[in-house]
Amino acid sequence: MKTLRDYLEPAQDKLFNELGVFFAFSNSQFNEGKKEGVNYVQLSTGTICPKNKVSEFLKRLDNISIDAISLDLKENGKDKIINRELVNQEFGVTGSIQDTASALSDYPITEKEILSVAHNYIKTHGQY
Repeated sequence: MKTLRDYLEPAQDKLFNELGVFFAFSNSQFNEGKKEGVNYVQLSTGTICPKNKVSEFLKRLDNISIDAISLDLKENGKDKIINRELVNQEFGVTGSIQDTASALSDYPITEKEILSVAHNYIKTHGQY
C-alpha cells in the first residue's frame, strides 16, 4: 500500500524544481544550489526558496498536501489508512493511538475511528 509520502513526493519534487526551491544545511550546500542574481529566504530547517516565490510555493505546497490526502483516502479508504498508520506508529508496541492520531491529524479521521479500527483488528487477529 502506498503511504502519504508516495502521493506527496512526485508533486513536491516537480514544484521544487519548477520554483527553484532546494534544501541546504550548510553554506557549501547553499552555494551549490543557489542561482546568481536570486534572493533567497530560508522557510524552515534547510528549505531555501527564492524570495519572490515564497507565497506561490507555500500555497501550492498546501494544495499538494490536500490533493495527496484526498487521493490516499480515495484509493485506500479510512480503515486501511488507519491500519497502515497504527503499524507505522508502533501501536502494537506502545498500545497508544496518540502517535497514530498525530500522524493522521491532517486527515478527516477522528480518534474514535482510530480506536474502532484498532479494537476491530485486535478482536480479529489478537494483537497488532
